[in-house]
Amino acid sequence: MKTIQKKNKVLSLLILLLVAFSCSSDVVYTSYTAVENNSWDTHKKITFNFSITDTISKQNVFINIRNNNAYKYSNLFLITELVFPNNTRVIDTLEYEMADRRGKFLGKGFTETKENKLFYKEEKIFPISGAYSFHVRQAMRKNGRTEGVKTLEGILSVGLSIEKIK
Repeated sequence: MKTIQKKNKVLSLLILLLVAFSCSSDVVYTSYTAVENNSWDTHKKITFNFSITDTISKQNVFINIRNNNAYKYSNLFLITELVFPNNTRVIDTLEYEMADRRGKFLGKGFTETKENKLFYKEEKIFPISGAYSFHVRQAMRKNGRTEGVKTLEGILSVGLSIEKIK
């Protein structure tokens, strides 16, 4: 009887360890910032501060956008700035598709809120350990116009996530 109880305890422990290790995440960093009144002002920079200790592994960096049906566009233009611990700055202008040709929003979600996980840097190796900053702002313009869209309606939150590549 005691050997059966021992076997059950060992089996339970093995199952618990298997579950614990299979649920381990490769997420290095993730954070979201809510956009006030779901309206992103063109001059409003959203900032994320994070630390990097691994200067060897490749990592994918994503910009996460949550939007709803009030978003009027099929694409999204962003200006980003990645600031390294040594104050080196990398500035990018990026364009992402937000809807298909029929106007259906891309991203995940069953309600009117959609979550878009957009590649920012693929297989990025951060060369310096330390504190980094990431700034992002919207840079939308209407077709044929040079002035930017002052407030971008329908953006609920903006996030940044960094994931190790297996």
